Amino acid sequence: MPSQLWPYVTPGIPDELFENLPGIPLSQRELRLLLISQLRLKPDSVLWDIGAGTGTIPVEAGLLCPHGQIIAVERDEEVANLIRHNCDRFEVKNVEVIEGSAPECLRNLKVTPDRVCIEGGKPIQNILPAVWNYLPPSGRVVATAANLEGLYAISQSFSMLRARNIEVVQSAVNRLETRGFSQTFAAVDPIFILSGEKLD
Repeated sequence: MPSQLWPYVTPGIPDELFENLPGIPLSQRELRLLLISQLRLKPDSVLWDIGAGTGTIPVEAGLLCPHGQIIAVERDEEVANLIRHNCDRFEVKNVEVIEGSAPECLRNLKVTPDRVCIEGGKPIQNILPAVWNYLPPSGRVVATAANLEGLYAISQSFSMLRARNIEVVQSAVNRLETRGFSQTFAAVDPIFILSGEKLD
């Protein structure tokens, strides 16, 4: 259901509508759209977002999946509270924030996911195999990498897990910005977005 702050069914909430804290990663709108499209969410999807940061993905997914459930995993208490605050801002009621470190905290989650989002900077070699154990057949994982090392680590993990329908997208997005009296295009930090599905 749309919220008063974002009364649209279209994803792509502007970054400035989210509250943020200095140093906390925020998935920028254009990259978020790519990531959400790769998740292939259903109205009743159960999504685990591991390393949820500001909470942009849980908010967007919560609005897109009115009959679904979103679990936002975040290890830092202050950041977890920021996610809760952003969910309140957008009147999203189907997001549960879990404070803990993956993969250790995953065993305590009460719902099994059919979709998992793993955002960059995490020890993917430990998290991805652990997540795989919880996924049902045809479950889908989307993971991001900011550099070639991360790209290699995710690719290698998908290969070891025999993931199918693997896709890799590298973003190349530019935004028009006003600088002084002129306007120029500024690049949004490129990332790799990898997705794969569990065999039946």
